[in-house]
Amino acid sequence: MLQSCRNAVTYSLFIVLSSQVINTTALASSNTSRERHYSYVRNARHRVAFGAGHVVQCVAFAQQDAGIVLPGNARDWWANAAGVYQRGEQPEPGSVLAFAANSRMPLGHVAVVSAVIDNRTISIDQAHWNSRGVVRDIEVKDVSEENDWSAVRVQLGHAGDFGSIYPTRGFIYARPDTGRIIEASARAPMPAMDRPPADLRRAAARHAEAIAVEVAEMPHAVRGLDLSLNGIGNDAPDRAFQ
Repeated sequence: MLQSCRNAVTYSLFIVLSSQVINTTALASSNTSRERHYSYVRNARHRVAFGAGHVVQCVAFAQQDAGIVLPGNARDWWANAAGVYQRGEQPEPGSVLAFAANSRMPLGHVAVVSAVIDNRTISIDQAHWNSRGVVRDIEVKDVSEENDWSAVRVQLGHAGDFGSIYPTRGFIYARPDTGRIIEASARAPMPAMDRPPADLRRAAARHAEAIAVEVAEMPHAVRGLDLSLNGIGNDAPDRAFQ
């Protein structure tokens, strides 16, 4: 009888200890899974700023990516940079290419130069151009007669084809204005390209003061702006330009 009681106590202790081990293992596994989940959420939240599912306005992106902070819509940047940032017709990595207002972009557009390939070709990083988020290393060809970057064609995605001719104002550099417009250091011949879908230079002047149909203006911002914050204009329609 005494031996049976001892066996029963021993068995009960074994059950209790086994339960504690199982609970501890389950808790550790749960904590690991929870940490993985939070890690995923943190990473996802970090990706929201430049993610494809979030509308990032071109002005907001250029302000953070180039460190050039100017008021107004993209079409206003060239004029508003006078006396603040140096401007010119010579592309440089990190400079901002300012697109003029036209029939498709009444509020203009800005993009950041990521690389200079040759006198007629650059690559840019930009937001809100045929996408909700940011696209990088898109080629741009200068098709102006004087090679002064006053007219460009933008690569359609990474497919190799180029779209319409867009009027541009020039480049804005992240350094103080000296009162002098920098001229191109060299002139290259016009590149041989296919016929563009449209030439938007003809209608640019007509639509420079068009009624705004897109939301491109940024709230007051400083360098280092977190684009995932609320208030970054996220209600503008997607652009699907050619």
